Amino acid sequence: MDMASEVIESMLVKFQSERKWTLQVIEQLSDEDITWSPNAESNSIANLVAHIRGCVHSRIETILYNIPDSRDREKEFERGLIMTKEQAYIMIKEAFDIIIQYLEHLNENQELLLSLPFINRPPLTYSQVNNQTTVLNLMIAMLREIHYHTGQIIYAAKIRKGQLVWH
Repeated sequence: MDMASEVIESMLVKFQSERKWTLQVIEQLSDEDITWSPNAESNSIANLVAHIRGCVHSRIETILYNIPDSRDREKEFERGLIMTKEQAYIMIKEAFDIIIQYLEHLNENQELLLSLPFINRPPLTYSQVNNQTTVLNLMIAMLREIHYHTGQIIYAAKIRKGQLVWH
């Protein structure tokens, strides 16, 4: 296996694992748990799910699939954001499916890994990416971002529920 295949396959395994654990957590929660926040300064699981979905939209769908940007980042972090358990499940599953689908596409088109998808776009304001960012760097940034927020989801669920069941 060459280096590109190894990197893409490693990312696929990681995102598939994150997807599995995050969906298992959401399955164990109630609608109330999804919108609960440990304190006024903390995000609820609804906020984190909305943010993950927003990141996937702006960094993969908009840039790599040319889907018009409809993200409202401020709304992702609104206190009291209402979302049902079912909505959270669907939204997080969608986000992971898009990431995994794109990685599978990359596996078949490895020459894209070092391409610069932002090069002909207006200057970016994201802290992790700029117009010189390669697809590889974008996916590494996504891996870090998603892992960070799924960890927050799992931690908030443990605070709320105590022990979680893993299968």
